[in-house]
Amino acid sequence: MNTADIKLLPGRYCNSLTEYSRFATREVAIGDVPIGGNNPIRIQSMTTTDTMDTIGTVEQSIRMVEAGCEYVRITAPSIKEAQNLAEIKKQLRARGYTVPLVADIHFTPNAAEVAARIVEKVRVNPGNYADKKKFDQIDYTDAQYQGELERIYQKFAPLVKICKEYGTAMRIGTNHGSLSDRIMSRYGDTPQGMVESAMEFMRMCETLNYYNLVISMKSSNPQVMVQAYRLLVETMVAEGMNYPLHLGVTEAGDGEDGRIKSAVGIGTLLEDGLGDTVRVSLTEEPEAEAPVAIALVNRYVERAKGERQKAKGENIDGEKNLSPFTFHPSPISHNPYEYKKRTTYEANAFIGGHMVPRVVIDLSQKNLKDPSILSDAGYQYSPLLDKYSMAEQSVDFVYLADELPSFNFPGNLKQLYNYATWQKLADKTNCHPLFTLKEYIDATDRSSPLNLVRIKYADLDSEEFGLLPFDQSLVFVLETDASHGMADQRSFFFKLEELGLDVPVIIKRRYQFEEWTEKDHGQKDISNLKSQISNLQLYSSTDLGALLVDGFGDGTWIDAPQIETKVITSTSFGILQATRSRISKTEYISCPSCGRTLFDLMVTTQMIRSRTSHLKGLKIGIMGCIVNGPGEMADADYGYVGSGTDKVTLYRGKEAVKKNIASTNALDELIGIIKEDGNWIELEN
Repeated sequence: MNTADIKLLPGRYCNSLTEYSRFATREVAIGDVPIGGNNPIRIQSMTTTDTMDTIGTVEQSIRMVEAGCEYVRITAPSIKEAQNLAEIKKQLRARGYTVPLVADIHFTPNAAEVAARIVEKVRVNPGNYADKKKFDQIDYTDAQYQGELERIYQKFAPLVKICKEYGTAMRIGTNHGSLSDRIMSRYGDTPQGMVESAMEFMRMCETLNYYNLVISMKSSNPQVMVQAYRLLVETMVAEGMNYPLHLGVTEAGDGEDGRIKSAVGIGTLLEDGLGDTVRVSLTEEPEAEAPVAIALVNRYVERAKGERQKAKGENIDGEKNLSPFTFHPSPISHNPYEYKKRTTYEANAFIGGHMVPRVVIDLSQKNLKDPSILSDAGYQYSPLLDKYSMAEQSVDFVYLADELPSFNFPGNLKQLYNYATWQKLADKTNCHPLFTLKEYIDATDRSSPLNLVRIKYADLDSEEFGLLPFDQSLVFVLETDASHGMADQRSFFFKLEELGLDVPVIIKRRYQFEEWTEKDHGQKDISNLKSQISNLQLYSSTDLGALLVDGFGDGTWIDAPQIETKVITSTSFGILQATRSRISKTEYISCPSCGRTLFDLMVTTQMIRSRTSHLKGLKIGIMGCIVNGPGEMADADYGYVGSGTDKVTLYRGKEAVKKNIASTNALDELIGIIKEDGNWIELEN
């Protein structure tokens, strides 16, 4: 086996918790675009056309390739679609496109065996390749369980042998939403169950001396997805395996939500050097997915270059390399496979402890003479009533630096000022100082109930830190200028635990983008702006989300001077929602569509969103077919799942409560179920 260079250092699931280092995987040939090893992280997506629509599928595949896809996945729900892959491949090749094709298989081993003779890779789901999901709880003896594995082997082995004969690669893709009853009965709805579901099939492949495997652990919950991939790596290494990883958050949704949720899951793993190919699953056209995946992956190109140079004793500038970190191993209380919020005290009964993470934004460069400026921070001002109303996404702190507003702020919005300016305030109600470390040590006035102190990881070893006075008014604002900033900030949390400090921490990250450009006709370059907004969402969701999914952080502060305040506010709350840290809106678990989809997912998702987006805290699953629908309902409160042409089945949790109803009435029926349960709120005019 090609297991050279496998290493699992203190992170247990990655090479290092404190420096960027890509986990070494074996190389797997997929047509003429190999994956793993020293190859770049590959980009892929999946067609949404009917696979029997040859021309439509070919043309969409070409658009995907032009957008940056290096692999194109196509569903094959039955033998006829699997056979038509040959015609699709023929026409693509005739047009000069040699992109490797991947057949997506669920439920139909016979279709997989046909497709494996045609395409470069097949994807099988171990949850439904030879198993069924009826939500039955079965108490297996060890002998009975082994008998089930032998039954599955008999169904699976023919496909493996065909793949060996034809040189076809295989992805063993576990989905959290489609774990079999057998796995659920023994391991539960857990990351361990997801990992074992794949490992069973991987062991069968190795028994047959077949190693051209890629593995995935997808979930609509980024927290579960991250834990499953981490556990997979540890399990693989323990068994002498190092197969390439396909990263993705399934059913991520559309727009801002889909991008943020995807970045939290995918970005967290990329930060730790895990991942060999990426698919961002958006409820949008597939060619819209590739640019998002590319933006996520491109951040690690320079880091990989730096890693190679550091291996030679140089940094990226060619100078002698000095490690930027004093390594601190993961503390005993940190379990990367289970969520646990870091324990802190509650500062002024407002931040830390059991409080939800707080949101800070910077208004110091805004017009502080106009009360409406706060609308982008979630506070709507009524000139007629001269009062504010709060939205569900209302920020908790605004940083004003040395600028004084000419109007009164709402009473529940806290203001932050630089220490020298705060000292001069006549009225300090809801006003708090932001200190440098030295200012706080030398301060003559620490009377504020909340004293925020700017700090970096390197400060922990400084002489000033040893002089820091501690009381329960203290809150750290953690900053970084390291190239691998997430690891730098994570090291800070590890060091705090080592020192026995339970100070609440606000995680701050700064992003610098170019100013809007002007085109010759004088119009602002909207495409450039959209790219900047998307990058802010992706980068901040990665950097902050990677800490929040592990329970680190009592607040967020995204600083991006070129980006509108309302975007920063929405992104901040979106990250907290995606990490399940603070719920402020309805969550939609919507799949990205494919050839199995039984209705227009994009239109349907927007229709459902338009009538339910005010139901804070509810999770609504919107699935195009039954592949993941019933399983994903376990993580949703209600579900809307395609069950036939223009037919929908509605779920309450994982229970189907109305089956095969007309799609024209389905949304009204869904709202009726929500009302029956007492979970409906009338939308205020």
